[in-house]
Amino acid sequence: MAVRFIRTGNDPVLREKAKEVRSITPVIQRLLDDMLETLRHSSNGLALAAPQIGILKRLVVIDMDDQVYELVNPRITQMEGVCLDFEGCLSLPEMAGEVERAERVTVEALNRQGETFTLGADGQLARALQHEIDHLDGVLFIDKVKGKVHRYE
Repeated sequence: MAVRFIRTGNDPVLREKAKEVRSITPVIQRLLDDMLETLRHSSNGLALAAPQIGILKRLVVIDMDDQVYELVNPRITQMEGVCLDFEGCLSLPEMAGEVERAERVTVEALNRQGETFTLGADGQLARALQHEIDHLDGVLFIDKVKGKVHRYE
């Protein structure tokens, strides 16, 4: 495993749409491992999408509440409710803002063995899934902030 460089600010890769993973290979599995290692090496991250490390593949890792989620080609299949809360991002470390997201989501994805699974989530996990899937489409949380983006130095 290796810690990868997290792309930040105006890096153009953060605005590109990631490509679907066609097959789960040892290279993809190693990339998931590297993403988790990179996430754990960051000071305050909960989740990471492959574009954040410069890889335009539809991969997400989430490490939350002593549970690791690895998602290949995730897509939201159902959304319910509305919740407004503050978000930040490893790729925009000096910024935060209130973002409206669905309160509950259902996501379909592949695991690291290529098996399809469905994940139902609410609360912080639902927010993280939506945030990271946005990254796969080149969308940053600042695009969805309600009101003012707060900057920290």
